[in-house]
Amino acid sequence: MRLINLFFIFLIAPFIGIGIALSDFDEKSQALAIPIKEMDKVVAKAENNFTELQKNVAFVKEYIEEQEREYKKQEEILRQLASESQQKKNLSDQIYEERILAMLGPPIRTHRSNRTEIKVFKLDELGYRGYIAKVKLFDPTAFKVAIAKDKFGESETPSEAIKRTGGILAINGGGFYKLMQNGKQYTLPIANTVVNGELSNGGNGFQPSYDDIFIAGIQRNGNVTGGIVNTKEELNQLNLWQGVSFVPILMQDGKPMSLPEKWQHEKQPRTILGEYANGDLIMIVVDGRQNDWSSGVTLERLQIKLLELGVKEGYNLDGGGSSVFIYNGEVLNRPSDGRQRKMATNIVVMP
Repeated sequence: MRLINLFFIFLIAPFIGIGIALSDFDEKSQALAIPIKEMDKVVAKAENNFTELQKNVAFVKEYIEEQEREYKKQEEILRQLASESQQKKNLSDQIYEERILAMLGPPIRTHRSNRTEIKVFKLDELGYRGYIAKVKLFDPTAFKVAIAKDKFGESETPSEAIKRTGGILAINGGGFYKLMQNGKQYTLPIANTVVNGELSNGGNGFQPSYDDIFIAGIQRNGNVTGGIVNTKEELNQLNLWQGVSFVPILMQDGKPMSLPEKWQHEKQPRTILGEYANGDLIMIVVDGRQNDWSSGVTLERLQIKLLELGVKEGYNLDGGGSSVFIYNGEVLNRPSDGRQRKMATNIVVMP
């Protein structure tokens, strides 16, 4: 009997163990149910946040796309305005050009390249004759002040300067004087000269103005400027790229300047560097001292002519026997000395 009881105990023991295990699992599952419910809440909240984030991302994307469309729209408007503005400017420039040409007449010589446009005209007024060059500088480096033989103290004619530099147009430059030193004669420019943005006074340094002497030329952008300078700082403020000195100033900002008494009434050959309101350069040479050809012109009368031509800046360069106008190797005017003078500086325009 005892053996039978033991047999039944061993027989049902596994089932008792399973029952105990199941009982313990139920207790643990009950304990685990609470965290799972909390996790469901967290997951649900995360899903809501993600949904909101998706909505926000979609809104931001739509906003960015709208801004991009608006930017392109504004860009197109600005492009159209710029195009219209350029068209109006081109039309304005064309009208201005036509007015200038109407006053100057038909050109007798023309040249155009990617650097310059040059038109040469005859000047034939009552009592005096000469030549005018109207120059567009597409590349301002085409305008050069040529120091004679590229050496301070030397001299050369405008024809020699234009041949040496390879230029197409040349006029005489600033004033000069002769100096004998150690048995040798030097030809020196008066006051100050600027070449390629540098003061080129042969190591003598800046020279303050005297007797109304100015310095004039072009800036790096091709604009004509000048003035009477008493300090190096005043010279620097002009920002000259090329410049020569003489006297007097004829026009500034479209207004005639007061002339020194001794320069007002004499008829002489003249050389002028100036600028139109549209930025074109004007270079004038007037013959003189030849009654059968041209008697010359007073500076007062020349100021009136510059006003008629619409010139806003005008500077009187060295004149008299120095006045020479050369185009493409040909001397067009009639120098009063019957030949060209050798000078310290000449102005050359490259082709």
